[in-house]
Amino acid sequence: MEPFEPRVVAFLCNWCSYTGADLAGTSRKKYPTNLLPIRVMCSGRVDPEFILKAFREGADGVIILGCHPGDCHYINGNHKTLGRFPILKKLVQQFGIHPDRLRLEWVSASEGDRYAVVVAEMTEQVRKLGPLRWNTRIKETVAASAAGGE
Repeated sequence: MEPFEPRVVAFLCNWCSYTGADLAGTSRKKYPTNLLPIRVMCSGRVDPEFILKAFREGADGVIILGCHPGDCHYINGNHKTLGRFPILKKLVQQFGIHPDRLRLEWVSASEGDRYAVVVAEMTEQVRKLGPLRWNTRIKETVAASAAGGE
């Protein structure tokens, strides 16, 4: 049996975090390759449906990476994200997803080292939680409900 390798979807702010990821790569920083980066214009534009869709499509974890508060290209997008995040954690919990599978971090364009550390931490955190298989569990729950209702 092969060891579990988590799939982590990352929403990266175009102006800071995506550039920080690029710096980590061009600086040849070592970090896990389990991350699927998705560039968004601002962390404030990450819709809760994007997060649920990532989990539904097979992600074991989701991380939102944005500009540090006070440094947002769109002035207050990251403040909106920060305010929304506790609600997002509760939302995923209501769907039966452990809240540690969702994370928010600030990474600037000059923080390639920080990007590598955050990615490694998130990958290890999700690895410890094990595979999510959320979509499979939903189908099993629906099938059990349908069988019980007959």
